[in-house]
Amino acid sequence: MVTQDDAVEHTFICPDGGRLRYSTAGTGEPVVLLHGLGLDAAMWDAQWPVLRREFRAIRYDFRGFGGSTLPNGAYSHSEDLLALLDFLEARPAHVIGLSMGGRYALRFALDQPGAVKSLTLIDSALEGHCWSDVWNQKMDSIVAAAKNGHVDAAKHLWLTHELFAPAQRDPQLAAALAAMVDGYSAWHWRNVDPVRRPASPAIDALATLTCPTLVLLGELDLPDFKEIAQRLAAEIPRAALRLVAGAGHMANMEAPAAVNALVLGHLRAHATR
Repeated sequence: MVTQDDAVEHTFICPDGGRLRYSTAGTGEPVVLLHGLGLDAAMWDAQWPVLRREFRAIRYDFRGFGGSTLPNGAYSHSEDLLALLDFLEARPAHVIGLSMGGRYALRFALDQPGAVKSLTLIDSALEGHCWSDVWNQKMDSIVAAAKNGHVDAAKHLWLTHELFAPAQRDPQLAAALAAMVDGYSAWHWRNVDPVRRPASPAIDALATLTCPTLVLLGELDLPDFKEIAQRLAAEIPRAALRLVAGAGHMANMEAPAAVNALVLGHLRAHATR
């Protein structure tokens, strides 16, 4: 088994040459953490020390985010994650994702069901969801600014998006979000992402998911994400929905004690004893 010190960030070289920055710490069943759009693995700082006490915690930056390299050809998030887990001898893993990370966690569970022991989807996005006009208009403005060369303006629009309003009330959380967004390449807003698309979106395959799934929703999250959470809970056979009181979209950062308790309960219930 590959074990490493979490005080050091490591680089995993994907089969196609892409490089992923990752960290791993602790022992026990592996738990992998997948971050949100414009952010990086640092968003899990409040979960990291808690998880590593009982589990083998793993977190990494998606391609084009944080310290990972930019996409330079066709690639797959599921294949990246599978290759990393194989390298770390960490299959099957409990997979946790927030927002965009939830979308890719769900995709991974559908693509590689044997590699996933349990799933936790926090304020998750969802392939195939029909986004509201309000959401699309704001995202169009961000993308347009980035494509016109105004990357700083695009990042400002993202940070001041209503999505992050509850988290922005806390100066420490606001600073942490600003630091992550400042480090984001904005590549995905400025380019056509060559990520390989599935033949059918995850929204059409929810009933086929077999692993136990915890769906967490910040009470103050936006309507799109509330709709997604309700659908995930209704259509995934072994799903349970829990509301995180007083939290918005970044529930794991805004209400870490509540989220940690719910996540640990889910992981313990589905760990091999």
